[in-house]
This record gives sequence, C-alpha cells and structure tokens, in this order.
Amino acid sequence: MSSARPSNLPAAAPFWMSVLMLPLVALAAVLGGWWWLLIPAYAWYLTTAMDGILGLNQENPDPETGTAQLFWHRAVTIIWFPLQFAAIFGSIWYVQQMGHLSGWEKLGLFFGIGVLSGTIGIVYAHELLHQKTPLERWLGDLLLASTLYSHFRTEHLLVHHSWVATPRDAVSARYNEGFYRFFWRVLRDSPASAWRAETRMLARARRTPWDRRNPFWRYAALQLGMLALAAAFGGWQGLLLFVFQAFIAIWQLELTNYVEHYGLTRRHLGEGRYEHILPRHSWNASHTASNWLLINLQRHSDHHYKPERRFPLLQTYGTDEAPQLPLGYPAMTFVAMVPPWWRRRMNPRVRAWRRQFYPDIEDWGPYNRGELPMPRNAV
Repeated sequence: MSSARPSNLPAAAPFWMSVLMLPLVALAAVLGGWWWLLIPAYAWYLTTAMDGILGLNQENPDPETGTAQLFWHRAVTIIWFPLQFAAIFGSIWYVQQMGHLSGWEKLGLFFGIGVLSGTIGIVYAHELLHQKTPLERWLGDLLLASTLYSHFRTEHLLVHHSWVATPRDAVSARYNEGFYRFFWRVLRDSPASAWRAETRMLARARRTPWDRRNPFWRYAALQLGMLALAAAFGGWQGLLLFVFQAFIAIWQLELTNYVEHYGLTRRHLGEGRYEHILPRHSWNASHTASNWLLINLQRHSDHHYKPERRFPLLQTYGTDEAPQLPLGYPAMTFVAMVPPWWRRRMNPRVRAWRRQFYPDIEDWGPYNRGELPMPRNAV
C-alpha cells in the first residue's frame, strides 16, 4: 500500500462532512413533516451510496506525522460539542416556543438528532477521550453526558481496550448472538462493569469508591446538568425529547460496537491467559466515504492495535492480517438490525476467519457461549 501524508485543510476537508448534518436538523425543526428523514438518509444511505461510487481507500498515512500537521483534522472534533449542544437544546427550545410541530414530528426530529449525536457525537467523543489534553478529554465527557452514556469512557478505556474479544468485555458480540440480545446484555452489564473497574483502580491507591477522584461523580453531575437544561428549555416534554435522542444515540453506538468485533475472539492460552490483541481481532473496513463521516473508526483493527494513534494516522490492513467487512458501518449496522440477514452475511465470514487464523482450534463452543475463564487480573 502506498503512503500518504496528511497536510492540513485539503486532507482534512472530507472529514468535515458531518457538519452538513446540522443544516438538516435546522430544516427539520423549521419545516416539520418528513424533513427529519434527511438526517438518517444522509448519514446512512447517501454515505453508503458514496462508498459504492468511491470504493476503498487503502492508502496509509505516515504514522510519524506530527500533531501540528493535524490541526484541521483535530478541529472538527474540538468544535463539535458546541455545535451538537446547539442542535439538541436549540431544537428543544425552538419547538416548544413555536408550537408548530405535532407530537410525531417532534419525535421524528429528535430521532434525527439522536442519529446525529450517536453517529457523530459519540464517535467524536471516542476520539477525544483517547487523547491526553484536558480540553479534549473534557469535550469527550461533555459529548457523552449529552447522550446520558458517560460510563462509556471508563468501560471503553479500562475494560474494552484491555479485554476486547474475551469474556470480560461486554461489547464483544459473540458468534450467533443477535443484536437485540447483545443490546440488552450491554445495557445491563456495562454500567456495573465500569463501576467495578473504577473502584478497583481506586482500591489499588487505597481509596474508597466514594472518593472524589472517582469519575462517576463527574459523570453524574454532567448528566444531571444536561437533564436540568433540557427541562429548563422545554419542560417535561423537553426532558422526554432529550432522553429519547439519548436512547437513539446509544442504540447507534451499540450497533457499531456489535459490528466491530462480532464473533472474533482471542485465543485462550490456559488459566485465564489470552493472547495479545492483534489486528485480526477487529473487523476492518476501508470504505472511503463512511470513513470520512466516522473519522476512520472503521480502521478499527489499527485502533485496537495502536490505540494512541489519532484518527488521521490510522492504518488499514489487508486480508492476510485483519478480517474485512463487505460494506461500511452504516450499511452493516442496518443489516445487524435483522438478525437472520446478519447471520447469513457474517457467520460464514467468522468461520472463514477461524479457519485462516486458528485452524488448530476444534471446539469453538466455549468461545461461542462466553464460557471461557475470565482473564487474570481483569478489572
């Protein structure tokens, strides 16, 4: 694969396509009717159609590119919180003040806003929470709070990245597990898992779970603040619309999580030991337009292999190193919502992955059922 070097605004411009969703929110809020459909149509269907036209981008940027050269790449993630804040709370205030939308039109609008805050906002939060600057981490926390999913930061950094593709990781979807069963399992298990991870970290420093350093206090304060703002701008109806968009955003996130690791497992080495994470343990996708929209999230194999890399520098892999999705995330998450269709498309690929990378494993039953031992020293 050839090497490309990001060079400020021209290279960064395609990654700003998410900003075009904001005028669609304004249009749906002002005109009502079915205009809200433009938001998911842009995020899901237009992007998928562009993938079909533009094909795959298999160029790899120079991973040694300096942060200073990535100013315009980083800028879109840094400005996103105020834009999303305005979209959510501005819409709550506007529809309540104007009173021109019916109940179903409001639900449609906030479904579209949930697509915005889930497809874009949480993806950007994911990028920001991996960074080390206080500004970026705070912006990531604020974006997660606006979808009432703040614990994702802890679960992602302390659990998912350490124990992906093992029984410890709730968001590693098992082979033959349908999305809806997976979704319920994640909603049930992830908050408690994140709490255990933080309290164990505190215990190592001889601190109690009630110590002020526990980030769950910050999570609670930020989320309560968002709920209070929604009520202040729109009363009880504004509060309900805010919660509805948050649920849609969470549904979008967990659809993506489901796709990213479905059926992929790390070899159990015995006595709770698992092999090191490799590119083969995440589904890779090099589709051009959906990687623009999702800031290279689909180069997920490299993200797990080198989680410190900023999104413009993520590498893509060939079939000899990482399993490949047939379509980008927007299309694959649509397929995932129909479990029989998903199994027809993906189960043969999982079985081929097993034959390619683990031909010596004969009994996959414990892997499929999540019955292998928990990893040693797992938080």
